[in-house]
Amino acid sequence: MTTRRHDDALFVSRLTFRTPPDFNFWRTAYSHGWLDLPPFSFDEKKRTLDRILRLSDGTLAGCNFSARGPSVRIKISSRSRLLPRHRQEIRQQSRSCLRLTEDFSAFHTAARRFPRFRWIASTGSGRLLRAPTVFEDVVKMLCTTNCTWALTKLMVTHLTTEFGDPFGDGRHAFPSAERIASTTEAVLRKQCKTGYRAPYLLELAGRVASGELDLESLRRSSLLTPELFRQLRQIKGIGPYASGNILKLLGRYDYLGLDSWVRGKYAELHRHGKRVKDRTIERAYTSYGQWRGLLFWLEMTRHWHHEKFSL
Repeated sequence: MTTRRHDDALFVSRLTFRTPPDFNFWRTAYSHGWLDLPPFSFDEKKRTLDRILRLSDGTLAGCNFSARGPSVRIKISSRSRLLPRHRQEIRQQSRSCLRLTEDFSAFHTAARRFPRFRWIASTGSGRLLRAPTVFEDVVKMLCTTNCTWALTKLMVTHLTTEFGDPFGDGRHAFPSAERIASTTEAVLRKQCKTGYRAPYLLELAGRVASGELDLESLRRSSLLTPELFRQLRQIKGIGPYASGNILKLLGRYDYLGLDSWVRGKYAELHRHGKRVKDRTIERAYTSYGQWRGLLFWLEMTRHWHHEKFSL
């Protein structure tokens, strides 16, 4: 669509791409907490998702995502006129974030075999929103460890505001590894409230910035999932919980990724509120094979959609 310039000096254009029949935009956007962490934001009533995308040449694009029929529509705002290569990169990043680069037909076929999970395929559930980069996903996952969601949001908001490139309207892109690596532990602790995570964030960013650690290659890795799990565990600060959930964002669902919240939810749903050991929870999902981690997460969060949003 033709780009037009608004009075506020923004160039505005639109992009549309079709989606497969098994895709549900809002269930994907609301699949876990990432939509509530900058540079993502959302409008619950309009069921739209916003995101500042940083393109490979440093261009920033403000993207507002919505669904209409079998398509996702993106309203794009930028400070300069976008070239065709920019639009193509926005399309690629957007499809990756919404997991439209992956085929979920085998997962939905598997879910239909079990009465308790048949709702998943019928509602187009299963895709988990992710960031454009593995680096961002890992940083955010590290910020979810051993803390409340309110503190996670505070840390990510400060990291993005302090180190992300400004879009010009108060919003920022997610910071690059180079930018985080250039700061100090003291700044991360004081300005971003990262606490004990500060040295882990610095080391992670430094290794990625230097090229020693190629996180982006993990999305196309041919390693078996247990080997990939062990590789993630080697990143300082990334334990079993974080590794299991990062794997889900890489398209691997063999691990449950247990934390205090899902343990409590499992107890509520299956044990009349009585807490059980992790191995008891893990045994309960073993029979679901390679999909057990995703089936587990969707069962634990089913109420988000069915009760709050009545989808």
